[in-house]
Amino acid sequence: MKPFKTLCASMAVAASLLSAAPAGAQDTTKIKFMEVIHSLFYAPLYVAKGQGYFARHGIDFDLLAAQGSDKATAALLGGAADIALVGPETSVYVQTGKSPVKIRLFAGLTATDGSFLMGHEAIDGFDWSQLRGKKILGWREGSSPALFLRAALKKHGLDPDKDVQIVTNIAPAARTGAFMAKTADFGTFFEPDVSVMAATKGYVPLANVGSEVGRIDYTVFAATQTFIAEKPQIVQGFTDALAEAEAWVATASPEEAAKVLEPFFPGVDPAVLQTSFERQRAAGLWKATPVIAPEAISALQDMLIDGGLMRAEDRQPYEALVAPEFAAKAR
Repeated sequence: MKPFKTLCASMAVAASLLSAAPAGAQDTTKIKFMEVIHSLFYAPLYVAKGQGYFARHGIDFDLLAAQGSDKATAALLGGAADIALVGPETSVYVQTGKSPVKIRLFAGLTATDGSFLMGHEAIDGFDWSQLRGKKILGWREGSSPALFLRAALKKHGLDPDKDVQIVTNIAPAARTGAFMAKTADFGTFFEPDVSVMAATKGYVPLANVGSEVGRIDYTVFAATQTFIAEKPQIVQGFTDALAEAEAWVATASPEEAAKVLEPFFPGVDPAVLQTSFERQRAAGLWKATPVIAPEAISALQDMLIDGGLMRAEDRQPYEALVAPEFAAKAR
């Protein structure tokens, strides 16, 4: 399967990104962690770290962005990461692939796609049909944002392969510059890029992709079966800390949130952080609890099959992809 081959090709590179973590304090375990990209979309993760929730559970880690779920998953498979924030589709690719190392998803972070469709200018009464014949700056084929964009287009009667041209070969770090250089008519972006572009460059968010598709777990935390079996207390503590953060972001004021998030986004105007936080919470992008529901995994595999990324006969049972006991116990 092509996505899995990409994972394998990335393993050597990803493994070189991390060295063994130094020993932490006596009562703290330093783990190796990777996030898929660094984005305000993952605000509950940074809240859990900034508020000391992970520390209270004896867990410490550095934030390292893999720049892609394929690379983050390759780091898991190669032992360069203990826990990674990835798109849930990666567990399917690994489970149906040839790697003897398998991973399990154990906690959910985001409830749907957090990317916003951006235009170069405002469009009164925007309708998705206006994308017909246009070029859209998307994400890597087989990734969560690519899957959700295709689903949103289909929902509005557009064939992603015929009615639009989706650009998928721009690296995450180069996407904003490429869009401003007008390599595409429209593009999908995450916060805080959305609010930064809107505030300083005049670009306009037209729609949230996830709101068009519905609630399907979008970014999740994963670890290998071996790590979960050997370090269940770390996995449980990690999940507990995340549950606390998900509860916090549900009620915190934008001002409070901006203060906690500011150290993780140096140079970003606090007003932009507040706007980003409000925009995402209003769209219902964050999960209320870390539980990953069987219905979400089933819907995800429907999208993979519909997108030609897996065969219907390769559909995996929930238990083969998810370790649900940690989120069920989270407090």
